[in-house]
This record gives sequence, structure tokens and C-alpha cells, in this order.
Amino acid sequence: MASRFYVTTPIYYINDSPHLGTAYTTIAADVLCRYHRLRGQESRMLTGTDEHGLKIQRAAEARGMDPLAHADELSATFRAMWPRLGCAPDDFIRTSEPRHKKGVQELWRRIQARGDIYLGHYEGLYCVGCEAYYTEKDLQQPGNVCPLHNKPVESVKEESYFFRLSKYGDALLEHYGKNPSFVQPASRLNEVTSFVREGLQDLSVSRTTFQWGIPVPGDPKHVMYVWFDALANYMTALAEPEDNTRFWPADVHLMGKDILRFHAVYWPAFLLSAGYGWDQLPRQIFAHGFLTYGGQKMSKSLRNTISPVALAEALSEAARAALPGGQGAAEGAPPRPIGVDVVRYCLMRAISFGHDGDFSIQDVLARYGTELGNALGNLLNRVLPFASEVPEKGDPGPLEEELAAAHRQGAAAAAAAFDAAQPTRALDAIWTVIAAANVYIDKAAPWVAKKSDPKRLATIVATLLEVLEGVSVMISPVLPVVADRMRDQLGLYPIAPAVGRDEWPWIPPARKAGEPLRKGAPIFPRLEKEKEAELIARFAPPPPDADASAAPHAKAPGPEAAKAREASAAPAPEGGAGAPAAPKAREGKPSVPFDDFAKLDLRIGVVTSAERVKKKDRLLDLRVDTGDGAPRRIISGIAASYSPEELVGKRVVVVCNLHPRDFGKGLVSEGMLLTAEVGDRVRTISVDDAAPGTPVL
Repeated sequence: MASRFYVTTPIYYINDSPHLGTAYTTIAADVLCRYHRLRGQESRMLTGTDEHGLKIQRAAEARGMDPLAHADELSATFRAMWPRLGCAPDDFIRTSEPRHKKGVQELWRRIQARGDIYLGHYEGLYCVGCEAYYTEKDLQQPGNVCPLHNKPVESVKEESYFFRLSKYGDALLEHYGKNPSFVQPASRLNEVTSFVREGLQDLSVSRTTFQWGIPVPGDPKHVMYVWFDALANYMTALAEPEDNTRFWPADVHLMGKDILRFHAVYWPAFLLSAGYGWDQLPRQIFAHGFLTYGGQKMSKSLRNTISPVALAEALSEAARAALPGGQGAAEGAPPRPIGVDVVRYCLMRAISFGHDGDFSIQDVLARYGTELGNALGNLLNRVLPFASEVPEKGDPGPLEEELAAAHRQGAAAAAAAFDAAQPTRALDAIWTVIAAANVYIDKAAPWVAKKSDPKRLATIVATLLEVLEGVSVMISPVLPVVADRMRDQLGLYPIAPAVGRDEWPWIPPARKAGEPLRKGAPIFPRLEKEKEAELIARFAPPPPDADASAAPHAKAPGPEAAKAREASAAPAPEGGAGAPAAPKAREGKPSVPFDDFAKLDLRIGVVTSAERVKKKDRLLDLRVDTGDGAPRRIISGIAASYSPEELVGKRVVVVCNLHPRDFGKGLVSEGMLLTAEVGDRVRTISVDDAAPGTPVL
């Protein structure tokens, strides 16, 4: 593992306030940075704001303000947001800062000196909202409408400097071919490669029709194209106020898929032109999908935007209200609020990172009650009543060895997923350890040992305390507050990463007998039904056809409507025992637009492990490699047709972008196998030979 790790978010354009989408990217970057610090790496996280361009100048003019004063006000809202979501960036860069201006102008000079910038005239179509140029084939017709903003673009004709982007097409394709992980997920690399193969046109990189930007060196009537300006932030932030250039190249640039082209095509071309070598390009461009909220695209006009901070605060308040008599920690201090951690967890857990996904208050409450409350919180609550200090551990038996093996496997899988920038997969692996610990306590039955075998009870409790300590470390990148509260009750110090020291619990850490434990308030107290209803009423978006002039938060739907909607949205079982017999003739289903079908992410997967789900006769618990860096968990109702041994190594077709489905007791499926009914059996759709992650077209 490298000695340093550098992760960046995009610098956020200040045309809007921070929202759930910007929080998603920033939290993901914070999670990865915290993980790599745990691994002993010197780690750095960068975020900031993009403040130049025609759109910002016009917004400032509309307010009667100087552009810089307008930018100062809006940038401050982003800077203040991130600590309130548990994010701790090491630097916050603004494109209006002198240090950035100095670095961008130096980049321009280096490229110009190599002959890759020349003066010409630009005539074309420009979207002010995107701050991007388009050709007619990229726009919706008639009317040359921007597909993102649904507004006609502007026709622009002016003198402009151009960058010889066309010169770098072959070099970029060579780089993509030699470094297939340069753009992730793999489907995004395919998009970028196709775009470059179509042929690159030289890029207009200056404007003269407005002045709110960085002046072109030697020709101040031109200001730099906002994307030339913005992309350089990842390097300019390392040069001043102190020298952190040792962190370059960046390990991961995180961003939404809508700005992938700028990062995966323009940015490496700028760097190559400026004389940087192949080994000085960013190591990975990771483009995640779009978020919807409650099944709807978030929009001010639809009045369904949501403040992640407001949601976190409301969850903390509901959790505090659920504690008996305002119960605090063991010493009487109030417990640290957990709402931020719940939001962080649900964003990282509910949406397979790299793909589009939906975030809803109903899903948050469900995960709070099951995965966080029942699986994690209840495990801690079941162990601590048996001891006030760490007991002496006896010789391990088969149950202890089984739990230790599950811990080792889960810790390794979680580390591999975090290394691959896949926090969703990492959490899946960690929760397999939590599930194994819950199974262990059921089998070991400490309540029985307490009555008849004190030595056995000591071994059971000591074993669980060791696993809980390891879990507290593994969850800390996503749930830092929860991890510290767990460790406080376990009698452990807060985690304090140090450069050069790997803290990852590859095996359950050994505890010394006699160390004190401190049972405190439940970390995830069960929320009152009235509080849950209040949260749903406050944060559920209005129906899509609701009058825009209606109240911002419509009345929460009744329980019957919610059940009906849940039933209609849940994926059907994949067959197996209990499935209805196939009729001789099936009625055709309604036709769907091709664009809807194209949204499905179908890939080849290889089953790496399979086991039966206890007390669920129809279900198999599978791990399937779909090319994401770590296997995804799929719960499939095919146990009546396949034994687990039959499936291991089988190549199957997987629907990868379904919303996760919770089967209860920590069983969350993140995909579905395609199957067909053949006679009286359900058969998987399979292929003979294809690499995991291969798209099904």
C-alpha cells in the first residue's frame, strides 16, 4: 500500500446551496480519507468552491452585488456545511483565491509554451447553466435545448483562445487501454472511450463577453474558460499556503457522472500538454450516479429538495426523545448526537456507489431500525449486561473459531472494497461480521452459561467484546460518532490513527482481562411511532403531480397507501419453492420506452460463495463478483432449484442497479439474478465465458 492517499471532491459551483447530492460526494470522500488514515497512510482530502463564469456574474448583477462579494457569501455556506456532516477536509480551495489564480496562470503558460494554445474565433452553442459548449447532436431538438437544464443554449460568436485537444485523442485512448481502472465504474470508462474515439475537437478556453474569471496571461481582455480554471484546483491547492505537492498525483477524483468528461478527457489532456508524465496523471476518476429523493428528481420547482443537516438534526432529536428520561452516558453526560452518522450510513449503504440510486426518509427509518438498531446496537446491548469488566478468555471452541473466521473474511472483504472506492460493498462485508456475531450469541447462549458454567460465559463475553472492538474500527470511516460511543461503552479509547501504523482489525483484537466496561445509553433507541410519522410527514417529498404552490411538505400518506406502494415497488422473488406454476400462455406486459430499458445495469457476475439462509427455506445468500472491486451480496429465492455448491463459480446475469431490498435480520440484497422457469425448476441465465463486470447489451 502506498504511503500517501489524496482524495478530492469536485469544487462545487456556487449557483446553489449545498444539498443532498453535494453531501453524497463529500461524505464519500471523507469516508475514504478516514479509512486510509486508519491504514497508516498520510492522507489528505480537498474540497472547495468553483466561483467564476458568466452564470455567477449574472447572478451577482441580479442581486446588485460585486461578483466577489456574492461568491464570498455563497462559498461560506459550503465551508460551514461539511463539519456539520462529520466531514473534515484538510483544505478548502476557492477559485477566487490568489493562490489559485497564480497556479492556473502558470499552467496556461506551460501549455502555451508547448504550442497547444492558439488564438482564433469561436462560433457555437453555449449553455450558461453548464458553462459548457455543445454541438447540435448533444442537444435536444427542436430548439437546441440543454438536456440537463431544459433551456435553450445561447449562440456565441467571439474571439477565443483554443486548446489543441484534438492532438491528444490517441494518447488518451492509449492511457485508458493500459489503465482500465483510470475511470470507474467500468461502464463510465466505456462512455469516455467511445466519446474520444468519435474524434476530439479543439476546445475554446477563453471568453471576452464577460470579465468574472482569471485573466489570460498577456491578454487580459480574455478570461479563462471556467473548466480550464476549475480543474487546476486539484494541483493549485497543494502548492500554497504550505507545500503539499508530495500528495500529487491524486489517488481518486470523486464526482457526479455529469462532469466526467471534463475530468477524464480535458484534465489529463491539459496535464500532458503542460509536460506532466503519464505517472503524474490522477490515478483514478470515479464518477458516481445521480440521486433521486423519494423516487423523484430533486428540484426547487418541485419543492422536494432536502437539507441533509436538517434531516440529521431531526433524527438526533427523535433518538434523544426515545431515551428514557433523557438518559445519557455512564457518567451522566449527554450522548453525542447520532443523526449525522445515520445520514452518512444510509447514503453510503442504500445506494450502490457508482450507480444511480434513491434516498428516502422511509429507507432511512427502516435502516435505522434494522441494520443499525437491531443488528449493531442490539448486539452491543446483548453483551454488556453480562460483565462489568473484560473477563478471562478460555480456550476457543468450534463456535469461536467460526466467528473468528467470519471476522477475518469480513475484514479482508471490507478493506478490499474500501481500497476500490466502494463504501457500499465495504459496509456489506462489515455487516456480515455483525450478523455472524449475532448468530454466535444465539448459538453460544450466554444466558444459559451464566447459570451453570461461569468459565464458558467468560469465554463467550470475551470473544464478543473482541469482535465488537474490531467492528468499532471498521465502521469508523462511515460512523465516527457511533464508533466512539461504542468504544466508550467497551472501555476503549477513541481511535487515534497515526502515520505508519495500520489499525485495520484483520483478526479480532485481543482484550486484557480486567479492563473496565461502561454500559451507557442505547446508541440507537427505538423511535416512537409518532416521531417516525412526524419525520415522514416533514421529509417525504410531495407527490410528483402535486401543485407547486402547495405546502412544501404534503401530508404523509396513510399506512395502507404506503403498504400498497411498497408492495408495488418491491422486486418479485426470483422463483423457487412456493412460486406459482407457469401458465400455459402468458399475457404480454405493457411496452416500455427503450430509454427506460436502457437504464438497467445488466452485467455478467461470477458467484464466489453461496450458503443457505437459515429459517428461510427458499433463499440463498450469495456473493457475486460483478467487477466492482469487491463481491456484492445477492439474496436469491432459488434454493429449491440449486444447492449452494452448484452455484459457486457459475457465471450469471445480474441486474446491478435495483434499489437494495431488505429481507430482514441484516439480509440486504444489492442486485438480482436473471432467471427463467424451465419445467418445474428455476434456472439462472448464464454464459460460458465472460469476465466479471462485462456489460450485457
